[in-house]
Amino acid sequence: MNGKIAPFLIVMAAVLWGTTGTAQTFAPEAAHPVAIGAARLAVGGLFLLALVFMRGGLSLKNWPIKATVLAALSMALFQPLFFSAVTVTGVAIGTVVAIGSAPVLSGFLEWIFLKRSPSRIWWASTFLSITGCLMLFLNKDSVVVDPVGVLMALGAGLSFAVYAIVSRDLVGKFPSLSIVAVVFTLSAVFLAPFLFIFDMSWMADVRGWGIVLYLGVMTTGVAYFLFGRGLTYVSSSTAVTLALAEPLTAALFGVFLLGEQLNATSWVGMALLMLGIGLMMMNSKSDGGKNEHRAAY
Repeated sequence: MNGKIAPFLIVMAAVLWGTTGTAQTFAPEAAHPVAIGAARLAVGGLFLLALVFMRGGLSLKNWPIKATVLAALSMALFQPLFFSAVTVTGVAIGTVVAIGSAPVLSGFLEWIFLKRSPSRIWWASTFLSITGCLMLFLNKDSVVVDPVGVLMALGAGLSFAVYAIVSRDLVGKFPSLSIVAVVFTLSAVFLAPFLFIFDMSWMADVRGWGIVLYLGVMTTGVAYFLFGRGLTYVSSSTAVTLALAEPLTAALFGVFLLGEQLNATSWVGMALLMLGIGLMMMNSKSDGGKNEHRAAY
């Protein structure tokens, strides 16, 4: 794979993630967000495993168990932490804190553990993107900050940052499809108890199955496969910043599919998000061939 298209793969993954909220609005009313999250991981993991076996099977020789468990646990924690944060402190605060903190936390973790200092372009792009995200979501009069909800959102951001860093190392050594298949299958096992805690009768509905299949196959299986392929050529901090295309996509879908209205502040925020992501993509393309970690696909 040409390293220059890696940023586009990550943005494509983020675009798919951005459709999650819109898709969930079509789910049956009885479907709890955490239950949907657990179900989508189960479907996504099975879908990815099926692809692996269709392409020749899975080799577990010299498999890094500790790193795989850490990546799976991080992704499993992200689901309930994010959805709980949104429930406790609202969609605006929960989304901004979780998604906005992830790039900063990723850059900080890279600096601490990998001794890799983020570039000036990364700081500029991340600042523009997070500012845009703030302007996009925090423009409502009824914004309530709940400390517990904020802590949960920070936990979600940290979970995603850890997942990106650990996965970045894994896809440099093993096929990305195998990595995401094993990680998401294991994540689904971790979240399996939620399938028994919440009412899952809504899945008997055709609409319920349709939503779970879309979320599992497209926004989990395909999206994280693309994210993993992109991680092969860009740093985790860069990838997490590019992933801020997710709230941008969610906002656009809200406007054009759900009839939501955005004020001037939100549109300016959207423009800043586009600018920040575009800046990062151009910088990633120019550096795409310098630090390649190749794996067999």
